[in-house]
Amino acid sequence: MSLLLDAPVVVRVLASLGMILAVNALTRRLAVAVGAGTLTLALWCGHRPAAIVRIAWGSVVDPVNLGLLGAFFLIIWLSSQMSASGVLRELVAAVRLRVSQRASLAILPALIGMLPMPGGAAFSAPLVDDLDRARTVAPMLKTRINYWFRHPWEYFWPLYPGVLLAIEVSGLAVWQFMGLQLPVALAFTGLGVWFLLRRVPHASDDAWPHPEHPPRLLRLLSPTLAVVVVYGGLLIGVPALARANRYLPLAIGILAAMLLLQFQRPLRRGEWRRIVLSGKALSLTLLVAVIRIYGAFIETHLPDGTLLVAHMRADLAAWGLPLVATVMVLPFISGLVTGLAVGFVGASFPIVFSLLGADAPTAQVLATTALAYGFGHIGMMLSPVHVCLVVTNEHFQTRLVPSLHTLFGLGAAVLAVVCLYSFLVAWLGGLVLA
Repeated sequence: MSLLLDAPVVVRVLASLGMILAVNALTRRLAVAVGAGTLTLALWCGHRPAAIVRIAWGSVVDPVNLGLLGAFFLIIWLSSQMSASGVLRELVAAVRLRVSQRASLAILPALIGMLPMPGGAAFSAPLVDDLDRARTVAPMLKTRINYWFRHPWEYFWPLYPGVLLAIEVSGLAVWQFMGLQLPVALAFTGLGVWFLLRRVPHASDDAWPHPEHPPRLLRLLSPTLAVVVVYGGLLIGVPALARANRYLPLAIGILAAMLLLQFQRPLRRGEWRRIVLSGKALSLTLLVAVIRIYGAFIETHLPDGTLLVAHMRADLAAWGLPLVATVMVLPFISGLVTGLAVGFVGASFPIVFSLLGADAPTAQVLATTALAYGFGHIGMMLSPVHVCLVVTNEHFQTRLVPSLHTLFGLGAAVLAVVCLYSFLVAWLGGLVLA
């Protein structure tokens, strides 16, 4: 018993993730599994019942989390609106008529991935499913493809909150960060093609009629582009909105897209009633809320007044990890336990860059940024509490643990590339990270 009570915080955090995976495998009820993992972590870290209730309720009413849940509701409604108006069906056809099924399966999630939507994989999953009209692609493979190709943008696209926070903490210019991360995003995409897309069987075009005038792709993408334009414009032109709530500009962008689509293809009151009152939006949003409660126990102070992440750093230091290993491990674990880019950046980057000192050479900052962000991102991709993974599994009715199997090997390949790339950046700057 004393060994359990004295276990390092890193071990307790990883055990809570193991609890989530085990309970989900037994019950196939992810909300219950995340709740069990949350309770395990909270009790093992010494939180009393009253404190557990206070932290959980604080997460529910937190303005940022409310903004997240509101944006998630709007995403589901926009997706349902595009489906009811026929835009999703025509968008799938417009892409499929121009490229092969293999390419389409990657392109559609990537197009939706331009939008910094929390749980945006719920938006692209129906598109991926509709592409497979002959049902020749296994649901598990569609799960992995939809999930993976949704995320290359999150390495460098400055509309993502995690990218913006990484730019701020690292002190790099926007163009420096984007230029640094673009090769990693391309490697991430290329490895996804090799590991996932080449498993898709070649499909016949018989199921796809070839009209004399194919659907106009740009017009069909106009709601998606409206979100990007409005969101980006508000970030630049009205930064006070993002300071008030980081999800507010995104919510306004989604509302603008819904208004545009309603103008283009009006839906009747009864159709809107079905969309707004749909149980799908409510159930998925409640699941996201439970996941954020788990995140609250990662981010909160422990009973001794210290931050959980500070204990993780101390554990790693006590194990004698060198600087370069800490730069890898701390963001990776932070990504694994938060399932959010802004989560692993916020939890680990201030610590990582404080270890470099105030006057670190630019090449060292660049190499450290690539290494830390690359490991944090793959930790996030392998997280059982990553909302995109959760909603993709929900759509395709696939199981959480098996859906991660192939992604472990794929993630390891990406991390190998990240390590080589980081050391190359350091070497070109005349540095050796140690």
